[in-house]
Amino acid sequence: MSMDLASRLLLLLEVSELGSFAKVADHRNVNRSAISKQINKLEQDLGVHLLNRTTRSLSLTAAGLEMVNQARHLRALLNDSKRLAQNYHLEPRGELKIASSALFGRQYVQQAILIFQQSYPDIHIELLLEDRVVDVVGEGFDIGFRVGEPKASNLISKKIARNRLLIVASPKFIAQYGQPNTVPKLESLPAVVYSSQGLLIDKIKYQDPKGDDTFIQLNAAYKVNDVEMLVNTAIAGKMIAVTTAQTIENEILEGKLEPIMTHIKLADYGTFYAVYPHRDPPLKTKLFMDTLKSIVGDNIPVWESRIPGFEKMYGNRR
Repeated sequence: MSMDLASRLLLLLEVSELGSFAKVADHRNVNRSAISKQINKLEQDLGVHLLNRTTRSLSLTAAGLEMVNQARHLRALLNDSKRLAQNYHLEPRGELKIASSALFGRQYVQQAILIFQQSYPDIHIELLLEDRVVDVVGEGFDIGFRVGEPKASNLISKKIARNRLLIVASPKFIAQYGQPNTVPKLESLPAVVYSSQGLLIDKIKYQDPKGDDTFIQLNAAYKVNDVEMLVNTAIAGKMIAVTTAQTIENEILEGKLEPIMTHIKLADYGTFYAVYPHRDPPLKTKLFMDTLKSIVGDNIPVWESRIPGFEKMYGNRR
């Protein structure tokens, strides 16, 4: 029974938990003298007395108690190492429950799911598309995707991608009304705005030339509770829309919409976050986030590439 220091510490822990050399010897199927010998060797290596032995009982010295605590940490660390290693060689399986805001879910989470299912066919996925803030823990979700950091302290958040604003109009609209180049002119134009459950987005924050925060008050001619309708309405040519870069697909590339008032410095709309219940999420959750990030892009989100010159518009910085 040859042992290193770590193994002898774990043996000491076992002696303290089982209460006698005899019980440990039975448990390990070795001679009682072998256990005694290894504990003696541990005391020699450490240069301290660890156990008070009498014929009837064993008790830990102060140093022994300290070493047993160290051994507990060591055992936990070794168990964690085994668990982490299993993550690498076991195929993740089971269920993955995902909640996402609706449009982001349709555009990107769905794409990630299709790729993920090819790689990990043993995982069954459930997706909920909801624009309300879903209670990830209470409703039993593994992961949620939303704009803005969570207010709940029981959630961990990880940044997925920024989501900046732009103002768009169709070429037909610009031909009719002219290019707006001042905020008052912009405020006079009919606009489609997002409105839902007491949330009305008709004020847009920007920085004036002095660097002070101020607001554009849009002239809300039409209110609708679906972000895709903002883009569709602007394409129809009767109204302007303020929308997020992520909502834009190929409308600008195809010439159906143009960014307007690009010289003003708009505030960022918000950032997409992944939220999940535990600091060290299970492997399936980590792998899904990696899959989504590979689609969305790392530093510059993929949707910005569909808006030519966007990095120089609206006061954007890389």
